[in-house]
Amino acid sequence: MSRLDKLLAGWTFRTATPTFDAGEVITAYVTHRDSDGYSVRVGDSIIRVGDADDVAIETKVRLKVTSFDDATYEGTGEIVDVLGADG
Repeated sequence: MSRLDKLLAGWTFRTATPTFDAGEVITAYVTHRDSDGYSVRVGDSIIRVGDADDVAIETKVRLKVTSFDDATYEGTGEIVDVLGADG
């Protein structure tokens, strides 16, 4: 193992399009609302939540991913907990 390999061991880079597995629970902010309901963006990945009671834009939520397409970086989820504006 070279010195550079040792230096960089364990390093990872963030991606603009993270992927998620069904059943995964994540924390994110609600970023959009339209006629289809609410959306959460994590980078360029979008998780559609549908309707959620008493949730405003920019509210921090914990949500469970119900499906995710790695090709389009879009999925669906359900809100597990509303953490609020300050989380």
